[in-house]
Parts: sequence; C-alpha cells; structure tokens
Amino acid sequence: MNDVDVLIIGAGLSGIGAAWRLQRQRPRDTYAILEARDAIGGTWDLFRYPGVRSDSDMFTLSYPFRPWREPESLASGDKIRRYIQETADESGISKNIRFNAKVVSAEWSSSTARWSLKTEKGDIYTAKFLYACAGYYNYAEGYQPDFPGLDDYRGRLVHPQFWPEDLDYTGKRVVVIGSGATAVTLVPAMASDAEHVTMLQRSPTYVIPLPNKDLIANVARRVLPARAANRVARAKNVFVTQVFYQVARKRPKQVRKVLQGLAGRFLKNPGYVEEHFKPHYEPWDQRLCVIPNGDLFTTIRSGRASVVTDHIDAFVPEGIRLKSGKVLEADIVVSATGLSLLPVGGVQVSVDGTPVDLGRLSAYRGLMLSGVPNLAYCIGYVNASWTLRADLSTRYVLKLLDHMERHGYAVATPTQPAGAGRPLLDLSSGYVQRALDKFPRQGDRDPWLVRQNYLRDVVSTPRADVTQDMTFVPHTVPAPVPHTEVV
Repeated sequence: MNDVDVLIIGAGLSGIGAAWRLQRQRPRDTYAILEARDAIGGTWDLFRYPGVRSDSDMFTLSYPFRPWREPESLASGDKIRRYIQETADESGISKNIRFNAKVVSAEWSSSTARWSLKTEKGDIYTAKFLYACAGYYNYAEGYQPDFPGLDDYRGRLVHPQFWPEDLDYTGKRVVVIGSGATAVTLVPAMASDAEHVTMLQRSPTYVIPLPNKDLIANVARRVLPARAANRVARAKNVFVTQVFYQVARKRPKQVRKVLQGLAGRFLKNPGYVEEHFKPHYEPWDQRLCVIPNGDLFTTIRSGRASVVTDHIDAFVPEGIRLKSGKVLEADIVVSATGLSLLPVGGVQVSVDGTPVDLGRLSAYRGLMLSGVPNLAYCIGYVNASWTLRADLSTRYVLKLLDHMERHGYAVATPTQPAGAGRPLLDLSSGYVQRALDKFPRQGDRDPWLVRQNYLRDVVSTPRADVTQDMTFVPHTVPAPVPHTEVV
C-alpha cells in the first residue's frame, strides 16, 4: 500500500515512537514508515564502533509508554537497538516498515492536498501528512577534515560512523582525534586491547562522570511496578538534568569549578586537569560529554590512555606531526571529528513545484516549517534526552491531526512570522556551526520560539493552541469523528 494517511520517514527511536502513538490514538489512520537502511534502529543501527552507548540516561531516552528494564542507566548501542526492535515487534509496527526506501524527494500538491515521495529506487508513496523522523545528521557521510599529508601515512585511518568489521587494534598504537562524545567513548573501550590510546584534541571539552547504574531507579524497581518505577526514575532524571542546565547557564563559573573538581578527584593530577580538561568556553555552550563511572579518567590514570592537546600540522608516514613538532606514532588513527548535519533526512522538499530552501524558513514550535503544509519533523533537545522532545512533538502532531479531522480541514500551514532569525540549534559546537544555514530559524515569541526546557514544554505543549499562526484549508466533504488521545 503506497497511499496512506501518514508517512513517517525513519525507523529509529523517534520514528517507532511516533508510529506507536499514531496507531493507538488514531487507529483508523493508515500509515507506513520509510526506512533508508535495511534494519530498525536508526542511529543505534548505524553506529557500531567499540563501546558505542547512550550519553543520556535510558529512563529519559526510552519511551514513556515502555519501561526500560535493563540494569544500566547508560546503555550500550546493542541494547538500545534491541529495545527499539522489540517495541516495534510487540506493537505490530514492524509490518508497516518499508526497508531500503531512502526518500530523495517530497513534493506537495495543493490541488490534491497530498505529499508525493520518491525513493532512491524510484518507488512513489503518497500521503495526506508527512512526518520526518530521520534525525538531523547525514547518515551517508561524517565530517572529515582535509588532513595535510594523509597520503603519506602508512597506517590506517577510520571514521567511527563507518567502523570496519575487520579492524583489529589489539596491541596497536591508536590515536583518536577529537574530544566529543564519540572520542570519550572510544578511548576507554579501545584501551583494554590496544597497546596505548592517545586522545588528540585541539581544545578541552567538559566531561562529567556519572554512575552507570541509577540507585533511585533500582530502589524504585524493588518496591513499585515496572511502569511506576520507570516514572520515578524518569521524573528524577528530568528534574536533575534540567536544574543542572539552568544553573550552568546562570552560574557558569561555579559549575566549571565543580566539573574540574570532579576531574581532579579521578585523575589526582591538578596539572593534567589544567592542561587537558579546562575548556575555554562555558558549560553548555557545547553539549557536555558523559563518561560512565568516570571510565575515561580511570583509563588515563592507569596509563593505558593519555590526552594530548595540540593542533595537527600534518600526517607523516609513522603517524601525526603536531604544531609543537612532536610526532604521535600511530598504527591506527580514528577520526572522531564529528557529524555532518542534514535537516529532514536530506529530502529535497518542494511545494507546488517550487523547491523549498529550509534555511530560509522559520521553525513553528520546533516541529513544522513556515509556509510548508502538512509536514512535521522531529528533533530532540540539545540539553536533554532526544526522546523527551520527540515524544512531545509526536503528541502535538496527533493533536493537530485530531483538530483537522474534527473541523473538516485537509491542510494546515504555519504562517510565516516577521523577524525570525535566531539559530534553531543553540550550540557553539563545530558540527552545529558548520550547518546553521541548512536549518530553519526560530523567532523570539511563541509559537516560533524553541525553548530548551522540557519542564516548561511538558506543561505547555499539550495545551498549545494548534490554531495559532496556522492557516487551514477545509475538505469538500464532512470529516469523521476524531479519535481519543492515549497518553
């Protein structure tokens, strides 16, 4: 069935969550999920590098309707992928997924009030409403700087996004370029087998050690049913992370001192902390990197890994020559240099034959686009778990669909505001700054202001007025009775 009521792009964490809510709140709606890959999981199916794991706690990264039952709060990629797969299988979602269906274009026709999507293989799918749950980075390529002298290097260069199955780093000298979430995961994971792992960074990043098991969650599990225990852990973690973020933004010096103090407690070397773990920016100007049980610090202290803060001058046959003149000898170099961001899964969107430049549009409630009918997209928070915002976005989309059905509307289009111009993603990280012109902008008032505050959004989003700054076009025939929301 290639003609449905709702098309969802992406069978990852947010796409499966959207399908779960859609088929329960609006069971008469037909839907399909178009997945570019050959498996469920999205990010968690793509990334297969050593130690890949969540950098958000699983009580907030998991679905509110399906409790996380594993003992770890920071879970491995394998367990997350299995969790998504089981959710899809148990709820009957899997049969609605079309695999190897990479969407290349989406064309809206006002005359038919439908989207027409074309896949890479040439298949055509049509729908009344389009929901893009494809994340915001490029699955086909990661960010790779143009390293001088790379052709002279005799070792092997790999990118974490495309980890080779045949890579054996046992007893090898490894250099990991980068200091973000991927790098701080790779270093301790590879150090157990490698001869030595060096994390080469241009500048320090804030890292925060957190326990890999949640004491409050484990206590709650012993005395409460699974769903209730999950709600307790979820509420606690939401509160703690949101309060920490607000304190970090308002009192950055104090938070900086706390983070560096934690590093000092693990490393027992004030000079090392000063040189390698004292960033030049304020906490949460960039996303903080979580290290479970302080594993990066303990690995460094054991001598199996080290950090070098310097700039690359050039690759040389035996490794990397730094600006300081020092040469890091390496059998393997891992370029953990970041992601390439790509909005709406890289789909070429057009409205009535006119291509849409997403970078010139405004973000409506952070999930729709000004002037683009019947389309929503899903992005998460920069300061909290992806799923928290993804689930709120899905619930809002379903509320909008219910409103349209109740009033006999076929089309809903956000109205372009005046003066929208702030970046949608408010981070100074390089991977964000490189892609600012590709993403829609946000404004300075509701519903065009995108707040990074789940505690506020969880109250305001379900109550939001779906008619505000929205233009509707009616059906020519009466609409059926709407469905009742399942929370």
